[in-house]
Amino acid sequence: MDTPLYPPQRPLSVGESLDLTFRIYRGTVVKCLPLAALAILGAQLPTLYLLSAGRGLNTSLLVTMREPGYQGVYFVSALLSLVLNATILLRQYKLSTGSQPGGEVATMARRVLALLVLTLLFVFTFLVCLAPAALLLTGVPKGLVAVLCLMLISYVFVSLSCAYAVLILERVGPMTSLRRSWSLTRGSFWRLTAVYTVALIILIVFYVVLGTATGFVVALVAHGELAVMTAVYAVVAVALGTFVVPFYSAVQLAVFGDLSARREGADLAQRISATA
Repeated sequence: MDTPLYPPQRPLSVGESLDLTFRIYRGTVVKCLPLAALAILGAQLPTLYLLSAGRGLNTSLLVTMREPGYQGVYFVSALLSLVLNATILLRQYKLSTGSQPGGEVATMARRVLALLVLTLLFVFTFLVCLAPAALLLTGVPKGLVAVLCLMLISYVFVSLSCAYAVLILERVGPMTSLRRSWSLTRGSFWRLTAVYTVALIILIVFYVVLGTATGFVVALVAHGELAVMTAVYAVVAVALGTFVVPFYSAVQLAVFGDLSARREGADLAQRISATA
């Protein structure tokens, strides 16, 4: 890219945030495809483990999670996914700012513990969001409890949605990342909800259209052979995911840039450059 796309010099509207997302994606997707493919393959390691062990994909999760071998593979898969997805976002940032890419994998590998702790904090936070479910014991209707839980989860998700970008780009700790994300997103709930909703719709349409076309082709080629269908679908899942992962991280980068410009203005570039 000749002209740096990032960071934005002023706050962006919903449409401008999505436009920046697509420009980041178009400008970086080719150089991120190998990393994205590795990230998807890493996420598929538990499935590959079951297939290599002659276990069907419909094997009970409770049974498989008790197996030490599966637990080890699952843990390695999670770590690989964390590191590689973070690497993609960091590479997109470098490419979008006109910096020379390189060394992102090593940088994120050194931060794997921080990424893991942040993920565990996310899981704990969302489990806390299920606290309204205790109202079921008092006779409150299930529908109302479900709505309360959904509203709480949605608000927390949006409020903490920049935490990974903060941790990766500013190289701060997990708790600081959560606090800064909460601060950056304050007052922007509905605007961010609109951005994430449109991005989600785009991904759903992408998967539905290509998934339907793939299913039709597989049905013609596989002739009902379960093994062939499973193999083809696995290949397609990796291929589709390879193109989706950079889009997801581009959304994160665009949103973080908008919120930082909105809160902190021109100091963003200097502050991140000083810590990069």
